[in-house]
Amino acid sequence: MKKGFIPVIVAAVLALLAIFCTYIVDEREQVLVLRFGEYIKVENKWDGSEKSPDAGIKFKLPWDNVVRLDRRNLDLDFDPVRIRDIDSNPLFVDAFVRYRITDPLEFYKTFRTKDRLRSVYKPVVESSLRDSLGKVDTQTIIAGRRAELMQEIQNAANKKAIDENYGIEVIDVRIKRADYPEEVQLSVFGRMEADRKKEAALLRETGKEEAQKILNDAERRARIIRAEAQQLAETTKGEGDKERNRIYADAYTQDADFFTFYRSMEALKNGFGQKSTYVLSSEGDLLGYLDKDQTRRSR
Repeated sequence: MKKGFIPVIVAAVLALLAIFCTYIVDEREQVLVLRFGEYIKVENKWDGSEKSPDAGIKFKLPWDNVVRLDRRNLDLDFDPVRIRDIDSNPLFVDAFVRYRITDPLEFYKTFRTKDRLRSVYKPVVESSLRDSLGKVDTQTIIAGRRAELMQEIQNAANKKAIDENYGIEVIDVRIKRADYPEEVQLSVFGRMEADRKKEAALLRETGKEEAQKILNDAERRARIIRAEAQQLAETTKGEGDKERNRIYADAYTQDADFFTFYRSMEALKNGFGQKSTYVLSSEGDLLGYLDKDQTRRSR
């Protein structure tokens, strides 16, 4: 063998060693190292602290197996669950779970994959949903103590994971949607529509009653105002007539003949402008005043 091949062989061996005896651990993952199926160690394990991840290049034996698991917060999304509230009303609840792998070895022994975890953990989550949400009414689930209920569900699901040694920690449970089933929605919406129509009819009737009260009150006040105005007019007219009669009386006492003459002229003025025929006696006062005037003018 030529000496020139030795460096090539050494480089090839080192390359093989680098391939089969080293591996890179990403800071977002934790790695479980197995030797012939037996646990050896965990690299970059999540321990709940804020220290920097132990990532980078790691070494192993060529026959060691490396299992990579996520170190970040993960989601488990489930199909909507049909439950009944405390009033036995059916409800579809769509929830998801956020969790973290805290013990890679136990997680790997129990589930190995996320899909296996979902299938095993689904009954646990559904049971927690039914137990917690079945104690309250639908309104509380939708808009009432929702945060408190989710915390209760999270505690129950996390307790099951700890008791069964699943190797995970449930860090959050969220209800994405809580709706009536389709067959119930029509009935609920129909009842809501009927209630709104009933409320609208009641408001209209109340409005009509209030409008009639306002109208009656306005008419009553108008009658009072008209009566008061009529009374004031009659009073004013009476006072005017009284004052007129007083003036006539004063004038009559001062010069009776002139007053009689003035009243006669007023009667002539009021009577002669109408389209009527009058027959007067020559002995009457009216013609008598005219005759006296003509006599005076002729003189």
